[in-house]
Amino acid sequence: MKSYSRSQLSNPGLFTVVTNRLALDRETTADLLADLAEMDTRRMYAEAGYESMKRYCIQVLNMSEDVAYKRVRAALAARRFPVIFHALADGRVHLAAVVVLAPHFTAKNIDELLAAATHQTMAAVELLVAERFPKRDIKTLVRAIFVPLANPEPAPQAAVPSLEPNAAKLMEPLAVRPADPTGLPNTTMQMVPVPRFPKFTPLSPGRFAIQYTMSQRAHEKLRHAQALLGHAVPSGDVEAVMERALDALIADLEKQKFAATSQPRARRSAADGRYIPAEIKREVRARDGGRCTFVSDRGLRCESRTRLEYDHVVPVARGGQTSTGNLRLLCRVHNQYEAECALGAEFMSGKREQARCRADQPAH
Repeated sequence: MKSYSRSQLSNPGLFTVVTNRLALDRETTADLLADLAEMDTRRMYAEAGYESMKRYCIQVLNMSEDVAYKRVRAALAARRFPVIFHALADGRVHLAAVVVLAPHFTAKNIDELLAAATHQTMAAVELLVAERFPKRDIKTLVRAIFVPLANPEPAPQAAVPSLEPNAAKLMEPLAVRPADPTGLPNTTMQMVPVPRFPKFTPLSPGRFAIQYTMSQRAHEKLRHAQALLGHAVPSGDVEAVMERALDALIADLEKQKFAATSQPRARRSAADGRYIPAEIKREVRARDGGRCTFVSDRGLRCESRTRLEYDHVVPVARGGQTSTGNLRLLCRVHNQYEAECALGAEFMSGKREQARCRADQPAH
């Protein structure tokens, strides 16, 4: 039986193996798309009794729906513009980017779009599409969403509508709220199946569509915030309310995490041990730009701005001082990594195990 263990490889050796396999995988993907494009040209799916190449890939080639959709879409685009095969094979553009760009490719812009998407992340490609092919803003809606229970209790047929036969009815308004005493716009309450959307969808330069499910309690808070902002935001516009809410939340979180304030006080106590005075927190945060400062051997700085922690360059256990010069911002992952490099992986593993044991002990 083939072994899939890689523990015998050194880090440089493992990196070489991965890069070689990745190059081979890209060439294989381009070849597979060429095969699928030719199968579609010959309409082999029709001969086999399927209405589309996508259905053929799912039923005969045992691809998942998502994999089949992406590969068939990319294959058809590459059949029209063969340069896509080469861009995929040499790794300039990834498959997901081709899928997003496919509806916009023309004989005039194919080279330009592929060049703009070269070595770009999916988020960057989506922004590229939004800039080149902007869409209108989506309409603001607040809806009550029907979510089927995993194990619903038996109920009369009339009380629990079926999603399939009555899907059209579920999209119709069930009730319209009477005039709100706050003067805010009425909200049309609808029962709709829960859709699956990306977290953030670029529509046009500087405009994003966001959709998520809100609890009843959160909906009540939104309505209350709209009412409180009745003078500042008479229309009750959700975007304006959410932006103000985020401004307040960010200010509060930065105050907690970085001691941010518009009126800093003089330091009242000297730095001692692991305690970090607010003034030093502000200085370190401003210097590091609110971002992880870890830099790899190749000169790449970590882009993380989440789960940031203050780290002593020279550990306190080894006499390091709590000063601006000896502190830096690191994300959680790189803070742990640097600690293992300085104190040893075994030592840090023991510390984490001790922390887990303390957390598991019942509170008295």
